[in-house]
Amino acid sequence: MVGLSIGEKHFIQGGIAQDLRTDGRKRLTYRPIYVETGVIPQANGSARVKLGTTDVIASVKAEIGKPSPLQPDKGKVSIYVDCSPTAAPIFEGRGGEELSAELSVALQICLLGGKSGAGAGINLSSLVVAEGKVCWDLYIDCLVISSDGNLLDALGAAIKAALSNTGIPRVHVAASASGDEQPEVDISDEEYLQFDTSDVPVIVTLTKVGRHSIVDATSEEESQMRSAVSVSVNKRGHICGLSKRGGAGLDPSVILDMISEAKYVSEQLTNKLDSEIAAAEADDDDER
Repeated sequence: MVGLSIGEKHFIQGGIAQDLRTDGRKRLTYRPIYVETGVIPQANGSARVKLGTTDVIASVKAEIGKPSPLQPDKGKVSIYVDCSPTAAPIFEGRGGEELSAELSVALQICLLGGKSGAGAGINLSSLVVAEGKVCWDLYIDCLVISSDGNLLDALGAAIKAALSNTGIPRVHVAASASGDEQPEVDISDEEYLQFDTSDVPVIVTLTKVGRHSIVDATSEEESQMRSAVSVSVNKRGHICGLSKRGGAGLDPSVILDMISEAKYVSEQLTNKLDSEIAAAEADDDDER
């Protein structure tokens, strides 16, 4: 928790009320975003995202697995977050473990539509190789290197960038298997399929400070929050997931207003992030 004097708290809250935050931004403006892809050579895809001084890495590892009997036509995605103890004092000990678990669940809801997979922003059907028999399991591991607020949005951006960087090997399935027998698979070392991220959403977190909502809150601003609502929105403007944190309750009409603001901001964020990812991939290609 950031320790602030009463004067500093009033200064932050007063600035937000006047639509002029302490770093000069308006209420619905993000900090500069920096994207670097291919940062972990051993992974199928990886990316580093800096949002102001919040700094996170996401990596994607693809492994051959078997679809769940309940969802034979879908692959599986697991998301794990690790908060480095050096990123912030609060991450030391159990504080880091609890936040890691909270962020992992929120990402699961915002990107995968929760446990059911309903409304998933990541197309799980695209991960099936042979229905009911063979699929790809994606393990997405995230690391928080430095924290200055708005971790969820930064992690969501890093996952989108890492998936854009992900190549999945082409698989040939032997046709000889019958019944419940697991077929043999031949995984190519040369041919890779680019992961389709066209429907992967961005996450926009609206933080309520006083009577107003802001996006991309810094640690100081988060210390003044009443509650926060995170909305994942894809390129077509569809809501893929929603997560709330903070103790203060919100009137349904306020939540609807926050969702509307999130949809408005998501278009700008998506365009900026896509542009940064494209530039990072171009730099990657030049280095190769």
